[in-house]
Amino acid sequence: MQLEIMPRKKRLPAGRAPLLLLLCQLVRALDVPLDLVQPPTITQQSPKDYIIDPRENIVIQCEAKGKPPPSFSWTRNGTHFDIEKDPLVTMKPGSGTLTINIMSEGKAETYEGVYQCTARNERGAAISNNIVVRPSRSPLWTKEKLEPITLRNGQSLILPCRPPLGLPPPIIFWMDNSFQRLPQSERVSQGLNGDLYFSNVLPEDTREDYICYARFNHTQTIQQKQPISVKVISAKSNRERPPTFLTPEGNASHKEELRGNVLSLECIAEGLPTPIIYWIKEDGTLPINRTFYKNFKKTLQIIQVSEADSGNYQCIAKNPLGAIYHTISVTVKAAPYWIMAPQNLVLSPGEDGRLICRANGNPKPRISWLSNGVPIEIAPDDPSRNIDGDTIIFSNVQERSSAVYQCNASNEYGYLLANAFVNVLAEPPRILTSANTLYQVITDRPALLDCAFFGSPLPTVEWFKGAKGSALREDIYVLHENGTLEIPVAQKDSTGTYTCVARNKLGMAKNEVHLEIKDATRIIKQPEYAVVQRGGTVSFECKVKHDHTLIPTITWLKDNGELPNDGRFTVDKDHLVVADVWDDDGGTYTCVANTTLDNVSASAVLSVVDVPNPPFDLELTDQLDKSVQLSWTPGNDNNSPITKFIIEYEDAMHEAGLWHHQTEVSGMQTTAQLKLSPYVNYSFRVMAVNSLGRSLPSEASEQYLTKAAEPDTNPTAVEGLGSEPDNLVITWKPLNGFESNGPGLQYKVSWRQKDGDDEWTSVVVANVSKYIVSGTPTFVPYLIKVQALNDVGFAPEPAVVMGHSGEDLPMVAPGNVRVNVVNSTLAEVHWDPVPLKSIRGHLQGYRIYYWKAQSSSKRNRRHLEKKILTFQGSKTHGMLPGLEPFSHYTLNVRVVNGKGEGPASPDRVFNTPEGVPSAPSSLKIVNPTLDSLTLEWDPPSRPNGILTEYTLKYQPINSTHELGPLVDLKIPANKTRWTLKNLNFSTRYKFYFYAQTAAGSGSQITEEAVTNVDEGKMAMASRQVDIATQGWFIGLMCAVALLILILLIVCFIRRNKGGKYPVKEKEDAHADPEIQPMKEDDGTFGEYSDAEDHKPLKKGSRTPSDRTVKKEDSDDSLVDYGEGVNGQFNEDGSFIGQYSGKKEKEPAEGNESSEAPSPVNAMNSFV
Repeated sequence: MQLEIMPRKKRLPAGRAPLLLLLCQLVRALDVPLDLVQPPTITQQSPKDYIIDPRENIVIQCEAKGKPPPSFSWTRNGTHFDIEKDPLVTMKPGSGTLTINIMSEGKAETYEGVYQCTARNERGAAISNNIVVRPSRSPLWTKEKLEPITLRNGQSLILPCRPPLGLPPPIIFWMDNSFQRLPQSERVSQGLNGDLYFSNVLPEDTREDYICYARFNHTQTIQQKQPISVKVISAKSNRERPPTFLTPEGNASHKEELRGNVLSLECIAEGLPTPIIYWIKEDGTLPINRTFYKNFKKTLQIIQVSEADSGNYQCIAKNPLGAIYHTISVTVKAAPYWIMAPQNLVLSPGEDGRLICRANGNPKPRISWLSNGVPIEIAPDDPSRNIDGDTIIFSNVQERSSAVYQCNASNEYGYLLANAFVNVLAEPPRILTSANTLYQVITDRPALLDCAFFGSPLPTVEWFKGAKGSALREDIYVLHENGTLEIPVAQKDSTGTYTCVARNKLGMAKNEVHLEIKDATRIIKQPEYAVVQRGGTVSFECKVKHDHTLIPTITWLKDNGELPNDGRFTVDKDHLVVADVWDDDGGTYTCVANTTLDNVSASAVLSVVDVPNPPFDLELTDQLDKSVQLSWTPGNDNNSPITKFIIEYEDAMHEAGLWHHQTEVSGMQTTAQLKLSPYVNYSFRVMAVNSLGRSLPSEASEQYLTKAAEPDTNPTAVEGLGSEPDNLVITWKPLNGFESNGPGLQYKVSWRQKDGDDEWTSVVVANVSKYIVSGTPTFVPYLIKVQALNDVGFAPEPAVVMGHSGEDLPMVAPGNVRVNVVNSTLAEVHWDPVPLKSIRGHLQGYRIYYWKAQSSSKRNRRHLEKKILTFQGSKTHGMLPGLEPFSHYTLNVRVVNGKGEGPASPDRVFNTPEGVPSAPSSLKIVNPTLDSLTLEWDPPSRPNGILTEYTLKYQPINSTHELGPLVDLKIPANKTRWTLKNLNFSTRYKFYFYAQTAAGSGSQITEEAVTNVDEGKMAMASRQVDIATQGWFIGLMCAVALLILILLIVCFIRRNKGGKYPVKEKEDAHADPEIQPMKEDDGTFGEYSDAEDHKPLKKGSRTPSDRTVKKEDSDDSLVDYGEGVNGQFNEDGSFIGQYSGKKEKEPAEGNESSEAPSPVNAMNSFV
């Protein structure tokens, strides 16, 4: 079935109802295309109540449209206004707007009146509202003489303003001569009529410049009333009185207001004390969202007032002496307002239709009709028209039925005027929507495809999808009255081409549009809640996924507004970064992703935290002698709850500037009961603590000086010690200023002998920490006590401590000193204790002095430095460690007290036995030979006895550092040199050497040495190594080999020519004794043995028949053997020198030369 205009009774989902209502309103207001004949329609006009500025030209607007274009005319005060006769009045071409040029000449008052515009063409006439033109007025105050006002303190007062009547009414305010607004309060306020009301006057209300000002906004002028002088006389007694109303008067009044306006009700009362105003509505409640209180609750305002707000309102004025009531009866009237305004009607010939005009008001408005600006009762008759109250019914209309109808709804409070035409046309359908319009819609959202159309009679509309699609079904799609096709939930498969077709009996029209469905924009990574400490940095992330054909823009908002214009805010692609965060940065941050089709947003809250702000408003209450209550107001917790408060105090009297910990209380408390000490000038401060740390301290509280009292405590660390044998020094740790509890701090020092006096001796001293008692016996126990006191009294009884008078040196030496030698380095000493009375002080211990007096071996007395060992307490024996063996020692013992040492005991002498010696002082190996080494040494520095012999042990060490057999040798003690013979040459030996006494062997000393090697062989090996490995020698040998090779080649050539050389014979005769003869049978050389490495020569080497040798076959040098001959060549290059054995070298011009070697010898040297 085809989908046509949706029936009006079709129920719509609730979510689409507002959208469809808008669409319905659009279709009712649908205009006739301007290329078709149509009656005039007023499109713009001046307001009904038109207040003009008399200093500017008057412009009265009237614009209209129609086909053919309408002509315009005006009436003024109900009669035709001939604008051609007034040179100051012109009409805008193609428009009905009037311009009255009063700036050049004329007055605005001349053109004051009621104007109405008519727009007319062949199809009818439309008229404007009645436009009442009035110039604004700002008249001056009438001159008046204002007498000064004198009244007593506490009386009420009304200062009248009574501004001049202006158009529009002025705005009233009170100021002084300096143009400063006068302060207003519950006691002094301005009424709605502009008067200034005083509920009661005070002496400070006296002034001579109470001035009322009237501001006329339309002309931007301010008028001033004459100043009013007020003098308030102070009265000795002000009698309080209950409230009475200054305005309104009486117990009841009536107020009338029009629907839609602001209802303002006012009650101002006088009384002493100043009354407070309350408002209630009888039999109802005040509307919550529309009720406001002004002027210190003296004015009640209800906005958008309606008939339901009618009723009785009661204001109540109260003070401690009573209350009064005033009832205001409110009636809400209503100027006419539309229920259904008439709409333009387009009909085809023969059709029926109706115009409906319905309005409401209070009282009920009267409905009247006009046709083309003429009351319908006297308008030309139209047989197709029938009037039925607020409805005109048309039937079987014809072209002559076209006209403009006016509906007027009026009552005593105003009127409404609406134009609606009836246009009779016969027109085939036309589509007004542009062809091939592209619609882009987000998936899962409604898609609205427009098909604006016109035709008369009204066409039916169908929609098709695709080139050959069938009409769309109404169970999936919705077709609205204006031709729009709605797809309630668009999907990807909704994409395509859609065709709308409009038909009536005169023809058909169609149009194609295209629909694309896009993916929705989504935020896949939303910003997250963040908590940042003040001064930190926070980053919000916002990642967006969107349709690839849409380009989103990311916008960040703070608290639904723009980001602050601050360099600390940085936006970078997916992130918002806020640096150096401050308190004002806290709030809701929203990421908004916008495309041309949709937008999506996500928000996160930023909480800026920090240590709390300091507490403030510290107050001390309940001030007692030893306690006070401290209260405070917490500072801002900076979004982190306060966990505790720390209270500190300062003693300005004794320790100014130094703050001490007093106590801590929970973060929920704002008061603390503090314990106090006497005679302290307290100041307190409070710090708040949260999870981030501690706040700055608050401002210090007021100071609080507590009363003085006797001390609570006595001095501590009381001691009694003598500094001399005949005194007692009593010391103590004095009280601090905080502990003194009052002025005049002193100490009562008391003492007596423990075992003697029964009576205490006392003295009062100033605030010191020491007292010396003279003339005491030596080292006698005393009982001591020190008590604090001040000007108020004594501290509690102090504790008694024991001390002693001064010490003296001990009088008796320890007796019966005995020495037991334990070993050569340790001795044990015993002694008898001295009598306690002879110590004359605190026994510190016993001290042994000992020293090495002589050597038993040399028997020469040699005093050494004395050594001291102290044994604490009452010990009667001790060990002397670290003694030297075989030594003569002397010691004595003394008793020690706090004063010093007593006399020494008689010297006691003892000897230590022999011990093992120390290592020999030195060991040197001298004069090494091929098979012997000589050892020299110095005796031990500490023989620790009589040396009996030396022990020498030695063993060889091979090249792999392995040790050979150990040889043990005893040497007499009187020797300091020893030679070892029959050793292996070129061998390393390790020696171990130590001395011995009767007590045993001492520490050893070690050394290593090497015997000499064969110098001849060593020199030859050294020469071979030294020369054969030199680079210059290798180069020389290469040159010599090359020269010999050339000679051999030359010789070979000459021999082939028949020449014979006696070389072989010469060689045999002068053979090198170190070179074995060549074997004739196999042409090889014999073996050669090197004295150094004993490596055999290679056997089996072959030489050519001419006995020449290749260069690369040589691995030895002639120079190694020290051989050479003097030789020369003849003119044909033959070798003519003689081969001989070793000869002494002959210098030639300062250079060494040698005989040229024979070919055979050269060959041998290269084998």
